[in-house]
Amino acid sequence: MNAECRKIYEMATHVAHFCDGQPDTDAGGGLSAAKVKEMVKRMEQVAAAQRAGLIDVHAAALEKRRLRRETLAGPITHLAELGQLAGREQHELRSTFRFKPGASTYVAFRTAAGNMLAEAETHKEVLGKHGLSESVLTLFGDLLNQFDAAVELGANGRTAHKGATKQLQALATEIGAVVRVMDARNRQRFQDDPQLLESWISASTVLGVKRGGATPVEPPAPGGTPGAGGEVRPAA
Repeated sequence: MNAECRKIYEMATHVAHFCDGQPDTDAGGGLSAAKVKEMVKRMEQVAAAQRAGLIDVHAAALEKRRLRRETLAGPITHLAELGQLAGREQHELRSTFRFKPGASTYVAFRTAAGNMLAEAETHKEVLGKHGLSESVLTLFGDLLNQFDAAVELGANGRTAHKGATKQLQALATEIGAVVRVMDARNRQRFQDDPQLLESWISASTVLGVKRGGATPVEPPAPGGTPGAGGEVRPAA
């Protein structure tokens, strides 16, 4: 959750708490309060999904790094050495089993490794004469399958994180609109009670968030008077 969405979320929790303490008998006010509470819960759920997506992206990155190291140190080295030995019999095999990814990216690594595995299957008979290990070849395929799974995990994590981020921004915007709707009603409700009016303004103010080019909002002075740095506005 970015800083702006977090501030909106914190404001919304304050508003929900205020509404619990000062329930509105007006049907519209009660409906708005219920909407805020529901959206607070929804933001919590979406934020959890956003964090889970980020965790998956990080886990996938670590797994791809580990699998690349293991594949290079094991099966790829095994086949590269076999290629040199078998190349004495079939010269083209020297270059066939020389691991040369086109670029230093995971995509290039996966493409080159996949090609090497395919060539090993094609030339299994001649490589077998020079000590090809079936178990290493099987391990090679398993490692590449695990690598593909890690790539998918990372892609899904990025998609989930991006989608959740958009949802949080939409929820934050909607919460701001609902609280602004509530503001007129609550100012009318508490016009004769300065203490509750100040409590409402404090609960519904998003500190430090610009709106419409205004300067960052400061905490309200006693009685709800704007602070020195700018106008106090609810749900910026």
